[in-house]
Amino acid sequence: MTEPYFEETDPDEEREYRARYERRQRMRRERQRRMRRRRMIQRILFFAVFGVVVILIGTAVKSGRKAKEEESASQDQAVEAIEQPDWLQIEKIKESIKEEDLRKSETEEAESGEEFTAYCFDETEETMVIDSADVISTHAILVDESADTIIASKSARERILPASMTKVLTVLVAAENIPEEKLDDTFPMTLEITDYAYVNDCSSVGFLDGEKVPVRDLFYGTAMHSGGDAALGLAIYVAGSQEAFVEMMNQKLVELGIADSTHFTNCVGLYDEAHYSTVYDMAVIMKAAVENDLCREVMSKHIYTTKPTEEHPDGIEISNWFLRKIEDKDTGGEVLCAKTGYIVQSKNCAVSYETFADGTPYICVTAGSTSGWRCIYDHVEIYNRYVPGSSE
Repeated sequence: MTEPYFEETDPDEEREYRARYERRQRMRRERQRRMRRRRMIQRILFFAVFGVVVILIGTAVKSGRKAKEEESASQDQAVEAIEQPDWLQIEKIKESIKEEDLRKSETEEAESGEEFTAYCFDETEETMVIDSADVISTHAILVDESADTIIASKSARERILPASMTKVLTVLVAAENIPEEKLDDTFPMTLEITDYAYVNDCSSVGFLDGEKVPVRDLFYGTAMHSGGDAALGLAIYVAGSQEAFVEMMNQKLVELGIADSTHFTNCVGLYDEAHYSTVYDMAVIMKAAVENDLCREVMSKHIYTTKPTEEHPDGIEISNWFLRKIEDKDTGGEVLCAKTGYIVQSKNCAVSYETFADGTPYICVTAGSTSGWRCIYDHVEIYNRYVPGSSE
């Protein structure tokens, strides 16, 4: 019997999670209010300082027109005025405001034990529930990426198994840690890597033991073909081992502010009870990825041929089948980037990034669909039915 692909959420845990989420939202808004207030005070202080300078200059000019005796006395007064600690007091006030805000921020983060979310998608009065019978996926979310608002959702914050959608974070962490000039370096494939992909029944690009693969091709192989051999090669190239790389992945989740609801144990997306996420969090990861030029490039390619090697003189042709299959479907725009995933426990899942006809970018994430094609049609239906202004 197939194991369930997500655990039923305990009601108390769900309430606690939502309370933490609301608290983080309030903290973020309060921090923004403090920053606006601080900027306003700084502007007021600037104009106050400017006013003091103008007054002092005016006093000095007037005093120059007076008699010699009065000029001397006036100059003494001006010197006294300049020597008064107005400037120092103003600077101290500004520094005090900054230090106080910093202390409050650090105190709040320490008390909550959480970081502020790098990307936060907010619900609005117009946010809809994805209830279309043509959407088979059990979990889904549609986000306006430019406004960071949730257009529509279904069980968006319930735990899922992300399967190979995990590799979106794999390529993001690798891209942030490999300089562009190193992309043409070669990485020697090992029997340990090829065996790992074979034993765990991973998708594989087909690199062979001893083959010297350009690092750039490891990115394309991971993002397009979902190659376990390519993903593990990237991890070892960056961190020396998969375990060390996974620590970097989980640290990135902390930076993104979603470490309380997403945790990874491998860079491939293999089943593990401790390897989980939500479709909301996967949208956050996708937003960060499409803002990285290399990630956006490798996730947007439809067909790619790896560089020739001794083992593969003609290279290996790989495809992003989600993009190739959805490109002739009417979605109201163009799906630019995508990453799919499948394991028995998670069923079919996918994350896609589309620019609509009016130029607005959207992120769609689904999980729990019944087939690869059905997953594609779920994205088509969500884009067509729930994007504002789209025709049903």
